[in-house]
Amino acid sequence: MKEALVSKGPKVQIVDSPIPKPGPNQVVTKVIVSGSNPKDWKRPEWSPDDTPPANQGDDISGIVHAVGAQVSEFQPGDRIAAFHEMMAPGGSYAEYATSWAHTTFHLPPPTTFEQGAAIPLAAMTAAIALYARLGLPQPWLPAPPGTKIPLIIYGAGSAVGSYAVQLAQRSNIHPLICVAGKAHAHVAALLSPERGDVIVDYRQPAPALVQALRDALAGAKLEHAFDAVSEKGSYENICHVLDPDSGKITLVLPGKQYAGIPPGVQQSLTRVGDVHADLKDFGYVYFRYMAKGLAEGWFKAQPQEVVAGGLEGVERGLADLKEGRASAVKYVFRIADTPGVGRE
Repeated sequence: MKEALVSKGPKVQIVDSPIPKPGPNQVVTKVIVSGSNPKDWKRPEWSPDDTPPANQGDDISGIVHAVGAQVSEFQPGDRIAAFHEMMAPGGSYAEYATSWAHTTFHLPPPTTFEQGAAIPLAAMTAAIALYARLGLPQPWLPAPPGTKIPLIIYGAGSAVGSYAVQLAQRSNIHPLICVAGKAHAHVAALLSPERGDVIVDYRQPAPALVQALRDALAGAKLEHAFDAVSEKGSYENICHVLDPDSGKITLVLPGKQYAGIPPGVQQSLTRVGDVHADLKDFGYVYFRYMAKGLAEGWFKAQPQEVVAGGLEGVERGLADLKEGRASAVKYVFRIADTPGVGRE
């Protein structure tokens, strides 16, 4: 099979690799569409120069090819999406990819493979942030009507942020104060202005941004914040309005010292890879809940942009991610568009 290996740059080489075989609790999928994430270029960039290139793709969308002996929920021919275990063999930048059964979920008929490829890593990051880290009401046990639980989602225009908005709406969390670009119409469409939901433009000077956050709170105490950016002044802006004694903030960039957060604020790090560690049951439940949301229509994929060339487009797509050219879209790659695929 063809497989794309990513190294610093980003640089991508297409190689021939054997089709993976599933372990007892694994699923091997014929990848129809692979998603991409900023970590796909960042991880090689931050690695030592002698680090071998690797398949960095983690968003799988396709048709089940084979399952392990202990897998009963999936069978060959099923339409699925899955979150690949980061840095493990069998990534999604290939004709076939591997996932654990607990991070694999069925795609309902209305959901396209392109949409499926835009969901796994980003949507699970949002779920971990809101529920495992901030402890907000679960979407199947939402806050009672009339309850006011202000939440700041900083970076709401990103894939992670937009999924956080959708889940928070399901949990009846209001008002939602979304820091994003004013042009992010897909975010605005999710909000309920009658409940106080607003978009605050991140491009304004910090003092004006902080004042806009205060105005949106209208005197309410802010105790929950999800910083899906975690750089360029984001958490500092949040801390100007977060309650210094009872506030909670969860951040996404590992290995960083978040200086200046008040000592009374509970801070945490949201790591999507935890669903392959101590949050396995959490991942199992939430991926299936998201599949239910897709089938019912209240959960929607981040808008996608198909990058031409299949696996040969991965280098260009990751370079555009690095340069910040992706705005409110997920870059996805149709594997069949790769030269040589299916024609050996």
